[in-house]
Amino acid sequence: MARIARAQLPVLKKTASYYVLHMLVASMVAYAVTRDVVMAVTLSLLEPTVQAVAFFFHEKAWQWRARRSEEHAARAAA
Repeated sequence: MARIARAQLPVLKKTASYYVLHMLVASMVAYAVTRDVVMAVTLSLLEPTVQAVAFFFHEKAWQWRARRSEEHAARAAA
């Protein structure tokens, strides 16, 4: 399991930094709309958390697609 986590470390770091950025933006937008600190914090924690998980799988799908394209190109060239 640790080997898998280490192999995914760059994507996990990118996901974490995206999460922090998204949380900050979401809290500012939520506060601007609601003028309620509790609601802004709640929304800023919930929505980016779901987005971070979606981003991780989105990134993995694009990596899978790139690998498939490379494999297809290699087979076509052979």
